[in-house]
Amino acid sequence: MSAGARSRMLREARRGELSAFLKTRRARITPADVGLPAGPRRRTPGLRREEVAQLAGVGVTWYTWLEQGRDINVSVQVLDAIARALALDAAEQAHLYRLADVPTVPTAHLEESIPEELQVILDHLLPLPGVLLSSRYDVLAHNEGFAALCPLFLSGERNVIRHVFLTPACCNPYAVGAPEKLSRMVGFLRSAYAKHLRDPEWMRFIEDLCGRSPQFAALWERNDVAAPPVRNRVIRNVATGDVEMIQTSMSLPSIAGAWVQIFTPADEAAWVQLRALLAMTPEERARPWREHLERDHGRVSA
Repeated sequence: MSAGARSRMLREARRGELSAFLKTRRARITPADVGLPAGPRRRTPGLRREEVAQLAGVGVTWYTWLEQGRDINVSVQVLDAIARALALDAAEQAHLYRLADVPTVPTAHLEESIPEELQVILDHLLPLPGVLLSSRYDVLAHNEGFAALCPLFLSGERNVIRHVFLTPACCNPYAVGAPEKLSRMVGFLRSAYAKHLRDPEWMRFIEDLCGRSPQFAALWERNDVAAPPVRNRVIRNVATGDVEMIQTSMSLPSIAGAWVQIFTPADEAAWVQLRALLAMTPEERARPWREHLERDHGRVSA
């Protein structure tokens, strides 16, 4: 089967799922729920198609075609209106976008509180460093191992990619062997950005990084996309020197866009360094960084 035929089959399957999804969402809403009169006796539960079209401000014929799974063009604005008319929650709205083949998929905001069990899981990973990241590389949660290995990422604005591109190589945790890995980081960010094309926060974030880092701007301009970087990464740590780690990335469906990174020492020497870091008090770990900043950068904090 050719790639074109597979693509058509996949598109038809999504349209079929879209049809079933819209019908079930429509069936669960009564006219009273949205302030409409019940009217004559109804043959099926829920709203009629023309009522959904009225609430969404779209044509009845167009909405009928959409619900029938016909191959028609849809816009973000119209899908938003339909989502409001059908009272879709964040997960349902994202599902609607995907089934309609719209690339800008809205996701739930990650500013919600992190479930307690996720912090428990991270803490039980010790001695392995672990961190929960948003799709934009914001640090959402971490354990003591990550704080010991990558303290820079927890200073100031807790965003990994911002620190990576705006920190000098001498104290940048990801500076060693960086070129190809930085390209993959930006490629993953580009993939995530496709779901937030009209999000002003994302736009400001990208514009700010492009303006402050020529290296980031050049990589962003390439328009490459990639999965999260994995496998070996050498972490620069001022307190112990470079530490070779194996980085494992896993998505976390329970929080939209979030993913977990776990760092495993690559050899016995790295295990010795990690254990040494964890054996230090927070003050002992912070002192070399503070002295480095004072000596080489003329400032007293990261």
